[in-house]
Amino acid sequence: MIRIVPLKFQQAGRQYDFDATTLELKAGDKVVVETDRGRAMAIVVVAPREIEDSEAPEGLKSILRVATEEDLALAETNSARETDAYRSCQERIKSRQLDMKLVRAEYAFDGSKIIFFFTADGRIDFRELVKDLAHHFHTRIEMRQIGVRDEAKMVGGLGICGRELCCSSFLTQFNPVSVKMAKEQGLALNPTKISGQCGRLLCCLGYEFETYSALKKGLPKCGKKVSWQDREHLVTSIDILRQQISLRDQEGNSCCITLKELQSGQAEQPATEEQPAGETHTSRLNRRKQEPRKQEPRKQEPRKQEPSKETDRSQKSPERTDAQSNKPEEEKNQSGQQAAGEGKSQKKPRRRGRRRPRGGRKPGPSKQGE
Repeated sequence: MIRIVPLKFQQAGRQYDFDATTLELKAGDKVVVETDRGRAMAIVVVAPREIEDSEAPEGLKSILRVATEEDLALAETNSARETDAYRSCQERIKSRQLDMKLVRAEYAFDGSKIIFFFTADGRIDFRELVKDLAHHFHTRIEMRQIGVRDEAKMVGGLGICGRELCCSSFLTQFNPVSVKMAKEQGLALNPTKISGQCGRLLCCLGYEFETYSALKKGLPKCGKKVSWQDREHLVTSIDILRQQISLRDQEGNSCCITLKELQSGQAEQPATEEQPAGETHTSRLNRRKQEPRKQEPRKQEPRKQEPSKETDRSQKSPERTDAQSNKPEEEKNQSGQQAAGEGKSQKKPRRRGRRRPRGGRKPGPSKQGE
């Protein structure tokens, strides 16, 4: 039996199996191992497990020791020296006007060499740069060209979702991503929305691609005509996750059914027409509107009888005689005719003739003679 333990050299780097020998290790411990590029410090991913000798991979290397305080102090000094190496290399790149972007400088664990990671559109002749750096640092120099995705993995950052980049947090390797994945999931093909910090398509587009591809099998495409309840309908939209299809007939009536109902041709529940979403909750105002208002009978108070004017007059002038009240009607008519004649005599006789025009002009002599 062999005790195998997976190790990683970076936070989101690839995992490699090593022989744990008799060391008692747990997740998060730091160990020193021997690799093809020299000694390095690695982090334990999970606790060791035992496997058969026949199942062990070829060329399996063993762990040298658990990292001591001296090893941890050496790693801290190397990380402090990396900033100085990065700054010096950046200055020399600008002085030589090389078309390259320096990403990171990394010291080996034992300080035997410095690795400079950079990105460039094409091939760069950096031979003179390497000679200058080797003369300055008195150690071996290695220039390594990487892609934009590896650059985002090393630098890190936040994605459009607001979380840490997947490549710098948990992704151990990059899988191919295509625009087809965005189409299958019904996403908007806007480059700014489906691209990550590196300028390439988002890695998270491939997380649910297989699920959407499996659920989309059997669903009709939008714009296709299907037969439902002996009538021809047009597919207006589909909901992949809910397995629902929206249909519209020639008369304009729309309904929503499931994939099982479409395949069987019978509705499990009566198809309901789509109506605009309204208020589903009942508020106090709605309850008041729905409940009929109870009208309480009003109490009718007896009205107070006001004295009439005639009774007032009769009370004010009780001394009126019957002779004055019983005047003959003839005298009233004669007095009325006399008053009308006096009014007519007081009025001036109306002058008859043609009106002057509004402009103020007088009619001509020919018109006056007429």
